[in-house]
Amino acid sequence: MRTALPHLRAQGGGRIIQVSTYGGQVAPPGGSLYAASKWGIEGFIEAVGYEVASFNIGVTIVEPGGASTGFRSASSQLGTPIAAYDGTPASGARGIRTSTHPSPGDPAKVAKAMIDSVDQNPAPVRITLGSDAYGFVHKALADRLANLEAQKDLAYSTDA
Repeated sequence: MRTALPHLRAQGGGRIIQVSTYGGQVAPPGGSLYAASKWGIEGFIEAVGYEVASFNIGVTIVEPGGASTGFRSASSQLGTPIAAYDGTPASGARGIRTSTHPSPGDPAKVAKAMIDSVDQNPAPVRITLGSDAYGFVHKALADRLANLEAQKDLAYSTDA
């Protein structure tokens, strides 16, 4: 951001594309550290987008689902297993790394959708790519909205 924003301001606008994942909207068991990093970057980027909009700078967060790139198995590093977590939802992180379940996403189509989004004006705040990502994000947002609605009376009861 520190490097890109001065250049974009000087040229009168532009677009920042931040690659995240559907994990920026979904907090799966066993993925707490991963979710923390994605939720953090998404909050940061969304806020920056509002801050630089007056400079004609658009910001888009891309939330792809799984794609067959080999990244998942080659990039993750896990610590020593703790027996207390065996058989719990938290142990699922170990299975994700070695899963042979095929990812539905096509990396070339994901890249094309990202590139094609650059000319959209106004810039979409988020682009969710992949049927798996769409399903996970849709459920998470629907659940979150239902939980918020259930708290409406409590929320209003704390007003002065």
